[in-house]
Amino acid sequence: MVHRLDVDAGAGRQPRPARVGFVVSKAVGNSVVRHRVTRRLRALVAERLDTLPPGTDLVVRAQPAAAAADSSELGSALDRALAKVAP
Repeated sequence: MVHRLDVDAGAGRQPRPARVGFVVSKAVGNSVVRHRVTRRLRALVAERLDTLPPGTDLVVRAQPAAAAADSSELGSALDRALAKVAP
């Protein structure tokens, strides 16, 4: 699940780079599993960060199924979620 907010930099100011946050709850698994999912999502988002316009705030929320998904499945799910929130 992805939530997106575009922030206006204001008149005469440069927009800041896109920012991404991650929410991985205990429903995903224990601490080791949650950190593994977060690391994998962080790497996948880093590959796609240049597609986000400056000033974008993005929150990626991992669902419990993310614990069992491999990187290609996570990448596909992330691409679908980003397509839904694209401008």
